[in-house]
Amino acid sequence: MKPIIFLFCLTLASLSHGESVGPLQTVLQSFVDKHIAPGVVVLVANKDKVLDLEAAGYASLANKTPMRKDAVFWIASMSKSLTGTALMMLVDEGKVSLDDPVEKFLPEFKGQQVKEADGTLHAPKHPITVREVMCHTSGLVLANEKGLKKTQSLQENVALFASCPLRQEPGTKYEYNNCGIDTGGRIIEVLSGMRYADFMQKRLFDPLGMKDTTFWPNEEQASRLAHTARFTADKTGLEEIKQDKDAEQRIIDKWSEGVHVPRAITADMGAATAFSYAKHYGEPAGGFYSTASDIGALCRMLLNGGTLDAKRYLSEQAMKKMSSIQTGDVPVNPSEAYGVGWSVKLKDDEGPSIGSFGHRGARRTAMWIDPKNELVMVILVERFDMTAEEQKVMYGGFMKAAVAAFGKANP
Repeated sequence: MKPIIFLFCLTLASLSHGESVGPLQTVLQSFVDKHIAPGVVVLVANKDKVLDLEAAGYASLANKTPMRKDAVFWIASMSKSLTGTALMMLVDEGKVSLDDPVEKFLPEFKGQQVKEADGTLHAPKHPITVREVMCHTSGLVLANEKGLKKTQSLQENVALFASCPLRQEPGTKYEYNNCGIDTGGRIIEVLSGMRYADFMQKRLFDPLGMKDTTFWPNEEQASRLAHTARFTADKTGLEEIKQDKDAEQRIIDKWSEGVHVPRAITADMGAATAFSYAKHYGEPAGGFYSTASDIGALCRMLLNGGTLDAKRYLSEQAMKKMSSIQTGDVPVNPSEAYGVGWSVKLKDDEGPSIGSFGHRGARRTAMWIDPKNELVMVILVERFDMTAEEQKVMYGGFMKAAVAAFGKANP
């Protein structure tokens, strides 16, 4: 009996860490076995409920900590879609139109000039619009521009962007641009009279029950952090990253101005994260942490046309604008175009139908809302240096399996 009891207890332990065997477990475990991801959490939902929530692999490779279903991930550029959703709430309220010039709300953008390749400056054919900053066609300075010194203040950063010349005529070229989305976040602040983070908390996260979505994970949330991995030197496996591991606690405390910063966060994101905790700053274009369940709640609301649990967040008209192509004839890439903070599928090669909308994050998190299949698909991983082929295997493997198992044609 003792071996049976032991195995039963081991099974319970695995279940408690989110390793229960589900319909997608074989696919997820293959990502771990192939060293594509150190660990993974996925969620599949329809309009009515969560259909599947599974985890595989490790939250920490270094400590061999099993991945939990409620693990916390840095979702990076998936934050852009949260910002786009929030902005469209203000469009619904009549406070802003996508066609409005940014300078209508942020006067520091008045008088911007276009800088040509030869260095000459001239006035743009039209001032940049809200639509253009939210779909990456504004021509604004890029976040990696040499000499661009950002601070821990959204107001100061956006004023800095406004002081730089435009890279090209607005609306003529797609350039993925954090500065544009951050500008959209600043418009939210001005129109709402609230700090960006406070608006998000009050208008989206609290009502949707997104209790783990934040710029500043606390110690308990950090204990559930999915730690980032990268290739080993010989590229035969993965290893956990440890950033600024030698940073002294007194330095972190100084930078955070006494605000507690979990060491798990500084190890994964770098000690300079302490400045964000100190100033309570978060970047609208890429700063949020979240969980699969939290992202699932947001996506289910959007799959339902802007409502969830009898509460309306967005009108059907706002939903249609946000999730449809806003880049006009400007090409993005062969597979996708861009809406208001959301990518829009032009092909169904990864699994989601044409017209699905979603976003990816820098460390390979992703979410897609597929109206045709009436599915939400969320996959969360933390991985540096994932190759294009590995991404194809992971995204396509998960989403095609999810559509096959749960799509509208497969009840």
